[in-house]
Amino acid sequence: MQVTNTINREKSAALFEEAKQYFPGGVNSPVRAFKSVSGPPLFIESGEGCRMQDVDGNTYIDFCCSWGPLILGHNNTAIREKVMATVAKGTSFGTPTQLGNELGKLILDHNSFIDKIRFVSSGTEAVMSAIRLARGVTGRSKVVKFEGCYHGHVDSLMVKAGSGLVTFGVSTSAGIPPEFAQETLVLPLDRPDLLDELLAKHASEIACIILEPIPANNGLLLQDKAFLETLREKTKAHDILLIFDEVISGFRVGFEGAAGHYGIQPDILTYGKIIGGGMPVGAYAASSEIMSHIAPDGPVYQAGPLSANPVAMAAGYAALQQLVQPGFYEGLAAKTEAFVQGILNYCKDKGYAFSMPHIGSIFWIAFTNDRIKRADQIDPASMEKFKVLHHELLQSGVYLGPSGYEVGFISAAHTDAALAEASEKICAAIDVAMKG
Repeated sequence: MQVTNTINREKSAALFEEAKQYFPGGVNSPVRAFKSVSGPPLFIESGEGCRMQDVDGNTYIDFCCSWGPLILGHNNTAIREKVMATVAKGTSFGTPTQLGNELGKLILDHNSFIDKIRFVSSGTEAVMSAIRLARGVTGRSKVVKFEGCYHGHVDSLMVKAGSGLVTFGVSTSAGIPPEFAQETLVLPLDRPDLLDELLAKHASEIACIILEPIPANNGLLLQDKAFLETLREKTKAHDILLIFDEVISGFRVGFEGAAGHYGIQPDILTYGKIIGGGMPVGAYAASSEIMSHIAPDGPVYQAGPLSANPVAMAAGYAALQQLVQPGFYEGLAAKTEAFVQGILNYCKDKGYAFSMPHIGSIFWIAFTNDRIKRADQIDPASMEKFKVLHHELLQSGVYLGPSGYEVGFISAAHTDAALAEASEKICAAIDVAMKG
């Protein structure tokens, strides 16, 4: 359909053209290139609360929240002041700091699913380290992952299913040797029967099964608790370690993440995003017994000169101190529920095929009435509607991540007034997308 621009993006467009001279595709992370939506990517200059402003002076209600970390919104006062005070003393030492102790204690004191934690610099690094740890503990080499779950750009996990339902992985990126991908077995979500088939053939070779317990990188593929319980039961039966990748869901659906939400104890957990308070960070954690395999206590090597960087630790501590306050998560979930239901009620009255799966403060927009639990259930054609929706929302001052497969986030800084404004604009944009 014909789309019109009502906002000025000239400076963003010029900066993008300049950026192409420096970075592959003009960006430092692929989805930022706006390939799935319209126009040049926005170059953001500042953020405050639930809003951010681009270099052209346009202001947006932000539901991307830096892809999830900003659960307290942009430029949170306590985080900013803690970071500035820390930076005044130095930015990095490559040594232990008291700030690392403080953040580690805060997390462990409020998370009954882990005994020890190791900080790293990204979610990808956390997953990579967790996989190595699982292999070191079990002495096995193969990994099982699920189609539709993303675990960062780790070689052995950048795979998709091959020709069969229970299959060895096939690389989804150039530069990954086939031998690496062959160490990964891929299953569809929500198919415990295929899990049984796989375990019957390969259980003795499998070090771990990894999944996002709340898959939120390829749509929001909410699983039944029974499926997650089956995974826990089967992995225990075969001495396979279960890894919950909670880089997104950790500290987002609750302080104890999806493990706490569902009441399921995995063997290893990976974290990121929120625990950095907006700074780069990752972590993996487990029982004292499993973590004792990590160097210098054990033979599984992992190191990083910027791990537990004091600025990131300071930002994370300032953020998490606010998250442990009574009622924080309940209030955020209630706010999200009201926002989603308002849009759903509008679409129901209009007779639209439309749904908004949501959990905690995470939501996803899907142009269907069907429940989607697997990636292969997402209709690629629906992404054309999202492209129109995204364009219309930019014109009216609402920002969603630039892909229909990405989820949205609500922060504590999203006021009732801002959510009401955004809801009205989203409903109007849905009208346009449906007509297209």
